Amino acid sequence: MTAGPPIDEIHFDDAPNVDNVPGPNTQALLEKQADIDSSAVAYPNDIPIAFEEGKGATVRDADGNTYIDLFAGIGVLNVGHSNPYVLEAVHEQADKFVHTVDFPTDARLELIEKLDEIAPEGLQGNNRVVFGGPTGSDAIEASIKLSKYNSEGDGLIAFRGSYHGATTGAMSVTSNTKLKKHYAPLLSDVVHAPYPYPFRDGKSPEASVDHALEEVQAILEDPYGGLANPAGIIVEPIQGEGGIVTPPAGFLQGLRDLADDNDVTLVFDEIQTGLGRTGEWWASDWEGVTPDAMTSAKALGGVGFPLSATMYKEELDTWGSGDHAGTYRGHVVGMRAGTRAIEYIQDHDLLAHARDLGEYIQDRLLEAADETDHLADVRGKGLFIGAEFVDSDGNPGDDIVDAIQQYCFEHGVLIWTAGRHGNILRIIPPLVLTRDLAETALDIVLEAIDHAVEVEA
Repeated sequence: MTAGPPIDEIHFDDAPNVDNVPGPNTQALLEKQADIDSSAVAYPNDIPIAFEEGKGATVRDADGNTYIDLFAGIGVLNVGHSNPYVLEAVHEQADKFVHTVDFPTDARLELIEKLDEIAPEGLQGNNRVVFGGPTGSDAIEASIKLSKYNSEGDGLIAFRGSYHGATTGAMSVTSNTKLKKHYAPLLSDVVHAPYPYPFRDGKSPEASVDHALEEVQAILEDPYGGLANPAGIIVEPIQGEGGIVTPPAGFLQGLRDLADDNDVTLVFDEIQTGLGRTGEWWASDWEGVTPDAMTSAKALGGVGFPLSATMYKEELDTWGSGDHAGTYRGHVVGMRAGTRAIEYIQDHDLLAHARDLGEYIQDRLLEAADETDHLADVRGKGLFIGAEFVDSDGNPGDDIVDAIQQYCFEHGVLIWTAGRHGNILRIIPPLVLTRDLAETALDIVLEAIDHAVEVEA
């Protein structure tokens, strides 16, 4: 029996359908938010929208305008908004029990077993899971503690262009200085190495990888490398907020070798790239490299429930009772939703679908790149795609990307940005996006590119 309805039956039929956005109801909600919500609110500053409901890869705002969603709550909604197969279990569980700390429940143990089933090969059957608080940052904090607890060191290696979260430890390994400068000092002994980014560092893919690995090796092994007592390396297999920066082959394996040679923990941050986003269960599966620990959140909660987890090798399970704690380690509704989401991806073969649809989207973008020098690079895996824009002088084209995002919004497509300079168009739709919706959305995206480039000229 197939898990739930097919993907072509779970969307609003009229997407896209917009008229003079933002409408009056949306505008009223935005104004009310500005009056009473925190000044830290960010997303409505880029796209002035107030959501009313969502289905699949489509959403409606408070005025009834319907959009195709190409950002999925920043990678949260892999099986789409309000997926009926997931919500069936959510309603059933919510009527029984919601919060259980870390007492055993069927929901908890079933998700742990399901995560082991889809874990990277080297973790399957050799896997422990610790649930954390509701955000990806909590999973990062757990991985940092795990690395320190299992070594005699306390230093960490992270990478330029990285984003790992906004709590103290996660912010320490994040490289964005703007996010950190008001809160320093953070964790001591964190060193950021270069991440291979051939488009920006001007090197061949092989040279870019070699340079990054040489820097990591120097930090670990050079007597003057600067990091006295390394405990772990934490890395995104594909950088998300940094711009969908997809490292060339050999980088992750090189880190695996260096971690082994120097007896430090290798942590993969799969918070944005995991649960099928790249066309494999985990982005690291593309390289066949197994970490010692791996963080997950975002899509783990199925349809947007806040849930995070850190998976790690059994040999690292040296914590005593209560050595890693937290109140929200028993969100059984989110756990039930996570298991159902994995089942939906499996039964509808969404990994293959993500690969095929991602290839189609990249091909469309590459065709657009042939028509303009402003679209300088297209990259990614599966439905984790970045398109990098430059201005007429070859500098980051953030104004172009802002114009593309605005045009898409006005014509019924929601899309987001990324990158150090905001010049990357980030395409991360729900995995349930259909080919028909993708074709319609890409028509609008390419119109937006033409329009933005014409304005730039």
